[in-house]
Amino acid sequence: MTAIKHALQRDIFTPNDERLLSIVNVCKAGKKKKNCFLCATVTTERPVQVKVVKVKKSDKGDFYKRQIAWALRDLAVVDAKDAIKENPEFDLHFEKIYKWVASSIAEKNAFISCIWKLNQRYLRKKIDFVNVSSQLLEESVPSGENQSVTGGDEEAVDEYQELNAREEQDIEIMMEGCEYAISNAEAFAERLSRELQVLDGANIQSIMASEKQVNILMKLLDEALKEVDQIELKLSSYEEMLQSVKEQMDQISESNHLIHLSNTNNVKLLSEIEFLVNHMDLAKGHIKALQEGDLASSRGIEACTNAADALLQCMNVALRPGHDMLLAVKQQQQRFSDLREHFARRLASHLNNVFVQQGHDQSSTLAQHSVELTLPNHHPFHRDLLRYAKLMEWLKSTDYGKYEGLTKNYMDYLSRLYEREIKDFFEVAKIKMTGTTKESKKFATLPRKESAVKQETESLHGSSGKLTGSTSSLNKLSVQSSGNRRSQSSSLLDMGNMSASDLDVADRTKFDKIFEQVLSELEPLCLAEQDFISKFFKLQQHQSMPGTMTEAEDLDGGTSSRQHNAGTPLPVSSEKDMIRQMMIKIFRCIEPELNNLIALGDKIDSFNSLYMLVKMSHHVWTAQNVDPASFLSTTLGNVLVTVKRNFDKCISNQIRQMEEVKISKKSKVGILPFVAEFEEFAGLAESIFKNAERRGDLDKAYTKLIRGVFVNVEKVANESQKTPRDVVMMENFHHIFATLSRLKISCLEAEKKEAKQKYTDHLQSYVIYSLGQPLEKLNHFFEGVEARVAQGIREEEVSYQLAFNKQELRKVIKEYPGKEVKKGLDNLYKKVDKHLCEEENLLQVVWHSMQDEFIRQYKHFEGLIARCYPGSGVTMEFTIQDILDYCSSIAQSH
Repeated sequence: MTAIKHALQRDIFTPNDERLLSIVNVCKAGKKKKNCFLCATVTTERPVQVKVVKVKKSDKGDFYKRQIAWALRDLAVVDAKDAIKENPEFDLHFEKIYKWVASSIAEKNAFISCIWKLNQRYLRKKIDFVNVSSQLLEESVPSGENQSVTGGDEEAVDEYQELNAREEQDIEIMMEGCEYAISNAEAFAERLSRELQVLDGANIQSIMASEKQVNILMKLLDEALKEVDQIELKLSSYEEMLQSVKEQMDQISESNHLIHLSNTNNVKLLSEIEFLVNHMDLAKGHIKALQEGDLASSRGIEACTNAADALLQCMNVALRPGHDMLLAVKQQQQRFSDLREHFARRLASHLNNVFVQQGHDQSSTLAQHSVELTLPNHHPFHRDLLRYAKLMEWLKSTDYGKYEGLTKNYMDYLSRLYEREIKDFFEVAKIKMTGTTKESKKFATLPRKESAVKQETESLHGSSGKLTGSTSSLNKLSVQSSGNRRSQSSSLLDMGNMSASDLDVADRTKFDKIFEQVLSELEPLCLAEQDFISKFFKLQQHQSMPGTMTEAEDLDGGTSSRQHNAGTPLPVSSEKDMIRQMMIKIFRCIEPELNNLIALGDKIDSFNSLYMLVKMSHHVWTAQNVDPASFLSTTLGNVLVTVKRNFDKCISNQIRQMEEVKISKKSKVGILPFVAEFEEFAGLAESIFKNAERRGDLDKAYTKLIRGVFVNVEKVANESQKTPRDVVMMENFHHIFATLSRLKISCLEAEKKEAKQKYTDHLQSYVIYSLGQPLEKLNHFFEGVEARVAQGIREEEVSYQLAFNKQELRKVIKEYPGKEVKKGLDNLYKKVDKHLCEEENLLQVVWHSMQDEFIRQYKHFEGLIARCYPGSGVTMEFTIQDILDYCSSIAQSH
């Protein structure tokens, strides 16, 4: 440490005119040990400045560097942590607190001692030294290395003593009285020495003269000691006299203490008795209500509820230590337990009877709903049972076994009741869907089991002839069935007219209304039952139903602590699961019945899958907004999966039917049936899916269908023998483009452009192909002329070719006078008329395109004549105006 001190003095403090007085090796408390040195320094120049400097070794470890310095006057507190036990930790309170841990206790003590001495010598403001031993503040630590480190420093500190103001003033006065005080310092010093000797002698004489007075003072002190001894004797006698009084007062105090203790015990005993009487005494009226109260009337239910609450409060009172050892308390608790058991049995028995009675009473109302598509209303039953909600909460917290038994009984009885109601409800829905109105009266009078069997048979085989055979929109193009309600024919060519019939529209509208009515009846039924279960059985729902009060608001104004039989609260997740399980048990028949109804609707008409997808999606979305994890949301979601599969199957079947289409070889094709069916499907789908949540499913179906239509139109066009390929492509893609333009289906914009392009291309191809026939020889002649030009012959030299001279040109032109041209155009018009179908009405469009193309060819021929036969005077025997007149008259004549 000495070497480090000398190195620091040499390298850091000597260049700054400072002297290092003390040093301590420290690290920050609570952090990784990065050692540094705290140094106490003073400046060599006046006025003296005292500092605490933190010195740290450089990162490379070659030299020390000065990191931070604090003025000693800014130090407020030095906290050594413990004044008794040795502890290397200490705190320095500057503008903030710095916590340090010294490498040795000796260094710490030496550093604190040096700080104290510097404070005493140079600072008027004194520093607070906390938890520092007084011995350390009075003298320096004289041991070991620290002695060697600080010894010289202490001498350095005590080398001189600063004069105070008074001493400086006296010296100045003395120097002013002596003229040579400044010029001859040695003479002035000798004078001062002589005067000091004189003053010392006078001081000694004064002390010797005061010896007599000291002797007098000593005599007075001896007399005072004698007086003190006499006073002590008197005090001893007084103490003996008071001793007897003290014993008497102790006896009186002990007696008073016993009296006070007895009174305190009596007060505490009275308080305990009052506590037990007030909290464990059940009124006679409550006891009577629990034993004999009427559970059928509203007044009796209210009295029983109040009595049950009072009993629960008495049983759940928090007894103080020792109360359970009292015989009276044990007897009262046993009495309360017996009352609870008795009332719990009465309540459970009564509610079981109510559940049974509800099943019988409700079944009597099924007859009036058998011909109407409505479900019986359970609100009166729920309203009556909710009067027992608080008692059910009491039973849940006091006897969970009976509460659980009631829950199971409720599910058993109500599941049977709901199963009868829902099955009858779905049977009525199936009757209305299939349209068996004549047999509905007979069906209503049949026993339930027989009618169910009959209806099931009718739903599978189609007693009215409407269920035999699937008539699925585009799929039904090749379906055959003798009992099909649309047609006896399986031909694709006949299905287009049949699908657009008024009968189909009416049936689909009826099915849509019936399916919506079914879902609209089921949804409030399930929501009402779930809300009732939550309120009646005191179970935590996922969230409050809109428009309904929470159980706390409706029943008891506060949430009660739900406890198991053992007194442990039921977890919220368990209660939510319990609601779902109860709903699944009670309404176990809803999902299979819905699936059967969906299968029936799909069997009647596969177009119904569009209605069902939209309606079911909307109801699923509504149910999820109310409660995403509820029974209704889960069940409708499962059924929606089935509906979506039927919808996808419908689309797949339609595409498959397109691929299987066959056309007649003897008749012209016209608009293909599946193209017309796609128009019908798209029009119906757009009306059904307007503002629907599942629009994305329809867009995907559109993409699949339109690609199938495109592929199969081209396939049929390639296979067509009677009608030219360009005509088939032109007419059908024109129809597709018109359909997409009218419906404005955003996801098919690219297909609409493609259809328009295909229509335009094949129209142009057909026109060019057909126009070569009226002027066939003239076309061949000019094709030869163009070939010679292409071979390198100059245009003006073509007329010198033997086969293409002027005479040959005139000969060919004479073969096509105006009458022949008109006759050729008339034949062309008739041929085009045979190729095109009437329903698409493209004849005039094609004819106008042919007219334009013919005029373009005419101009091309005239240009060739002008370039290749200049000055020949050869012209066509008909003009452009003649062509316009011919075309117009031909079109008007037909």
